[in-house]
Amino acid sequence: MPSTAQIAPSETGDGLMWNHMLTLYAHVEHSLGTALQRRHGLGLSEYRALDLLAGADDGELRMQDLAARLGLNQSSVTRLVSRLNAAGYTYRDLCPDDKRGVYTVITDAGRARHREARSTYAQVLSTALDEAAQQNPLLSTLLTTARPLFTTSP
Repeated sequence: MPSTAQIAPSETGDGLMWNHMLTLYAHVEHSLGTALQRRHGLGLSEYRALDLLAGADDGELRMQDLAARLGLNQSSVTRLVSRLNAAGYTYRDLCPDDKRGVYTVITDAGRARHREARSTYAQVLSTALDEAAQQNPLLSTLLTTARPLFTTSP
């Protein structure tokens, strides 16, 4: 029997679980990204940015907060917001208290695009999760256990 030091991390229980979750993540992200781009002309990060902004107080977030919530670095979120600005979905505004602070604010057009894409996102997400559960019994168990935890309001 090999010693623990000779077992690859991907062969441990946590490693196997994580690999299955990464497979699930990749499948869902690809499905969402493809559908949003084809049906609404939005990238997945663009949709998520609009989603965060639509749910934010006054429809605005500081750039660094948006970057943190999206899991992007500052230069990536700057490019993302530039695309949203060019499409008329957001605009930049200076922080009144700190002129160095920049906010991204969702526009009415951005809210409309978000509303249009929201049902696609929800439908494709559910379908992708269902497909993954059908293809992999381990993911089926995980999703069957996890889904009810998130269907009730806190």
